[in-house]
Amino acid sequence: MKRWLGKAETTLGNHSDRLNAINIFPVADGDTGTNLYLTVRAAAAAFSDRSTTDEPVNDVGVVLAVAGRAAMEQARGNSGTLFAVFLCALAEPLAGHARLSAPLLAAALNRAQIRAWSALSEPVPGTMLSVLEAAARAAGECDTAHNGDDSNQALGLALDAAVNAALDAVVQTEDQLATLHAARVVDAGGVGMLLILDCLRSAVLGEELQDELLDGLHGYDLQDPHIHAGMPADDGVEVMCTISLSPLAAATLRQRLDELGDSVIMSQVGSASNPSGSNGAGDDDDDDEDAAEASYRWRVHVHVPDAEAAVAVIRSLGDPTDISVSQLSMPRDPGLPAGQHGHEY
Repeated sequence: MKRWLGKAETTLGNHSDRLNAINIFPVADGDTGTNLYLTVRAAAAAFSDRSTTDEPVNDVGVVLAVAGRAAMEQARGNSGTLFAVFLCALAEPLAGHARLSAPLLAAALNRAQIRAWSALSEPVPGTMLSVLEAAARAAGECDTAHNGDDSNQALGLALDAAVNAALDAVVQTEDQLATLHAARVVDAGGVGMLLILDCLRSAVLGEELQDELLDGLHGYDLQDPHIHAGMPADDGVEVMCTISLSPLAAATLRQRLDELGDSVIMSQVGSASNPSGSNGAGDDDDDDEDAAEASYRWRVHVHVPDAEAAVAVIRSLGDPTDISVSQLSMPRDPGLPAGQHGHEY
């Protein structure tokens, strides 16, 4: 897994400019490549800090969970946040396993695509969500066709199927979203996820990346212009933060942010903490009360016309940390530390 994320970091670094060039949905801010690269870099960097933890290094799920939490804490933008959601969910079915297999891959990809779709208040087909869904479906169908074979050969077939399906889904994004169809480009986030999946295939199978994978994708040739530069500017802002909330408070926050803006993403970071200090023992009524009162850390993302209104709503429900506000009409500066892209609150 370390090899996968390291390879993905390098690949996205090489492709970030071209991904930025075709980034026009949900807003034409030209930063999808940068956001994905920085978020994957945060996930990959988590491995260098593992010497300070007691978690088993031979547990694929545990290792990915560590990387997923790091990605979630430092996620950038829509695409970076959805990648972090994907990585955290991917880890769950792999917990307790020392190696990846076709059945585990199918289960993990399916969990990840479901979680990614549910993280958004208004998920839209024709984006990286569709690419994830296609990859998961293909891996599942391949696993079923081979009767749950957990051999390395079956794993290779499942990975190939997932990447091929992801490529087909990327091609289809151009006709699924009117904005992309009019500009004759494919979805930037979808291409980024395709690259990440091919890096997984390459790392697991010990094969080279498929250099020809992106050949023919509309808008992706080096000579193609930066499409986003000619799109109308968006006057809104992107607000991101981390906050501890009960499930009820989180649902309330999602509803209020939906009323204020769009591109609302909320995803849990780590496990619950119970403020009452209960150890979980007791009758069912007590357990229900503990679950309702338990506090979870959430990563929050929203596009709004006015940052102050969104921040006020967030603060009315809890004590947020790492609040960042970035203008949607201009790309982020990748040289700045996390939380310093635009204004801080």
